[in-house]
Amino acid sequence: MNYFFARAAMAAAVLAAAPALAHVTLETRQAAVGSYYKAVLRVPHGCAGSPTLKLRVRIPEGVIAVKPQPKAGWGLETIKGDYAQSYTLHGAQSTAGVREIVWSGKLPDEYFDEFVFQAYLTPTLKAGDTLYFPVVQECEQGVARWIDIPVSGNADMPAPGLKLLPKP
Repeated sequence: MNYFFARAAMAAAVLAAAPALAHVTLETRQAAVGSYYKAVLRVPHGCAGSPTLKLRVRIPEGVIAVKPQPKAGWGLETIKGDYAQSYTLHGAQSTAGVREIVWSGKLPDEYFDEFVFQAYLTPTLKAGDTLYFPVVQECEQGVARWIDIPVSGNADMPAPGLKLLPKP
């Protein structure tokens, strides 16, 4: 009888973990405020079998000096705008910068890929908070909006989150 319950518990754990694998996620899910961060967004699939054609990432306030990594065979666009406040980086004031990154190409549903950018996490961000990077995944047929901010750890379409740590 214990064997049955152990197998059932294992199956339940695998099924519970499966939806988490389907989301767009950050490879490194924690970083210190006042430091540079290399974000690696993992896209595990397309939209219900349809290939991904475009990936849009909104950059949250307090994240500056954003530089996306080009991908072979993909177009790359940065959308710039004003920050809500002025930030200091290496002694210079910064009032505007990249607010959104857009990669355009084709990623078949049966493959995964990673999309990379680096950024500076300003000291104005609060250690202990989770910073969310909303992502919109546009496919040949359909759109997946990974933009939900989880409440109590649950969301149907959660935005990738980064736990902010104290500055070392």
